[in-house]
Amino acid sequence: MNRIIKMTAITALTAVSVSCGNSAHEQQDKDFRYLIDEFADLKIMRYRIPGWDGLTLQQKEYVYHLGEAAKYGRDILWDQHCKYNLPVRKVLESILENYKGDRECGDFQDFTVYAKRVFFSNGIHHHYAEDKFFPDCPEEYFRMLMKESGCDMSSADLLLDVIYDPDLYPQRKSGDPDADIVAESAVNFYENVTREEVEKFYHDMADPSDETPVSYGLNSKVVKGQDGVVREEVYRIGGLYSGAIEKIVGELEKAAAVAESDLQRQYIATLVEYYRTGDLKLWDKYNIEWVRDTLGTVDFVNGFIEDYSDPLGRKASWEGLVNIKDHDASRRTEILSENAQWFEDNSPVDSRFRKKTVKGISAKVINATTLGGDCYPSTPIGINLPNADWIRKEYGSKSVTIANITHAYDLAAQESPKNTLNEFAWDENEIAMAKKYLSITDEIHTDLHECLGHGSGQILPGVSPNALKEYSSTLEETRADLFGLYYIADPKLVELGILPDSEAYKAQYSNYIRNGAMVQFSRVELGRKNTEAHMQNRKLIADWCYEQGKADNVIEKKVREGKTYFVVNDYEALRGLFGRLLAEVQRIKSEGDYEAGKKLVETYAVNIDPELHKEVRARYDALGLKPYGGFVNPDIVPVEKNGKVVDYKVVYTDDYLGQMLQYGRKYATL
Repeated sequence: MNRIIKMTAITALTAVSVSCGNSAHEQQDKDFRYLIDEFADLKIMRYRIPGWDGLTLQQKEYVYHLGEAAKYGRDILWDQHCKYNLPVRKVLESILENYKGDRECGDFQDFTVYAKRVFFSNGIHHHYAEDKFFPDCPEEYFRMLMKESGCDMSSADLLLDVIYDPDLYPQRKSGDPDADIVAESAVNFYENVTREEVEKFYHDMADPSDETPVSYGLNSKVVKGQDGVVREEVYRIGGLYSGAIEKIVGELEKAAAVAESDLQRQYIATLVEYYRTGDLKLWDKYNIEWVRDTLGTVDFVNGFIEDYSDPLGRKASWEGLVNIKDHDASRRTEILSENAQWFEDNSPVDSRFRKKTVKGISAKVINATTLGGDCYPSTPIGINLPNADWIRKEYGSKSVTIANITHAYDLAAQESPKNTLNEFAWDENEIAMAKKYLSITDEIHTDLHECLGHGSGQILPGVSPNALKEYSSTLEETRADLFGLYYIADPKLVELGILPDSEAYKAQYSNYIRNGAMVQFSRVELGRKNTEAHMQNRKLIADWCYEQGKADNVIEKKVREGKTYFVVNDYEALRGLFGRLLAEVQRIKSEGDYEAGKKLVETYAVNIDPELHKEVRARYDALGLKPYGGFVNPDIVPVEKNGKVVDYKVVYTDDYLGQMLQYGRKYATL
């Protein structure tokens, strides 16, 4: 549950103040096209890999095999999102590869846009809004494409119903608190079971006195057989997803042979054994070993990690990410890590909920080399792991800010002539402040969110880490964002040399309120609720602060020429509100107060004012921007000489659909 997502709806705000650092990089960026495709509500970008040529051959080989392991998990994620995703994808691939008819007509163009959307979302549900989307071409035309492309027509009726019927699997994850959110969701974590049955299953399994509990259910599907018995199908070799996991393990073992250190070889061996057995105690062992590795240049994430897709916030989607450390840029995050105890001690939360001793906080700036699973093609810009609270408390955590992804977002935004800043900011002073400070404060807020926010605080003894259930992801992101917002205004950041002056934070405050209360709803279809965890957390914070500060006019809702604006009038008072809300959200987590957490989310995070929503969509649509973005991976290609690999080169593809079809051919495992 610990990652931060880039809001591309506001990316163009930061583009004006991006600097590449030196003339060589500036020339490279000038010659490099970041934005390569746009369709529906999406844009596709490329990212560069700075520092590649500075790696040794051994490090490049290590990155290569880790990258292959990240790609081989792709089919797992597709199947987890919905059990019909893989059959639908294979039909799309077959049509795109084999159809010999007219590809220039409007219907085929509509089909192609649908296929691109499915590839982007790793399934038939929107990657962010989680609602099912539909082709604009007629169903009978789609049937004809299947027949003419040699698809197996015995399942055509079923698959066309899955694709076209709005009442069949309408949402990947149900957002209705009054419904059975297990039975009503399209996710493939559960089969023939109700929420009540699942919660009882794990309640009976857990030991409330265990101070080092495994993450029960993280790597399994819960099913009820014809005998009426509820059981788990575990993701492991010889179990569920064995075909994919065998390929992942094969590449991890090749990577271990060329790892940078014995510690890396050790935790890869533990990860492999976990994949072989499905034993969650080995997953914890791996995380403890992995979090201790702070010296290597190459690092990776690989496994069943984040639980955003599960309506109960328990089961993890598969993801992979490979990266190399940016040693120079990491100095900023290292300073934050070195001062982690100061931030913990001076937090506005109750002292009972603070860590007495902060352990093992490490942070760095990285450049991604391969995105996989739930990180591809839409990827976070910051990650904090591991997720287990007791491991964080006893062993610490690792936080990363993904610099080349943020850089690509910003430079792709420069390729678009319009931005949201001029449309949604109140006046020229607000615009000037954003241009001067927003780029750096975005980075610092991400650092604080990931490096310190997720790792801060503690739950009380006896409180279950799953106590907040379906609200846990939203409240955890709220907590980390509030930590960053509260501290970005602290003079300590200027004292440490992280921020240039005491005015910089104001750009972040204005932007956060403007986005949370208004701009981000450009991403949501009219009439829909706000369901994604990160968007819910931003709305919760903005709306709660607006309401709580209304008597003192801390945030003012202004209307000019029929357009709405949210303007911060008192930045110091707003910081105080952030602190108050942080204290309450930390209390909710520390005490496991489900009812209070539910009330916060349902009151402030879910329902969008319909008139404001309509206005935001109209204003945003007039700009011609795409609110969501994702990436193609660079291809890392072995260079052979006399039958021996002598180097690995980076090839930057600009063919989004081509990469999706290539991955379908090369990395299909299920």
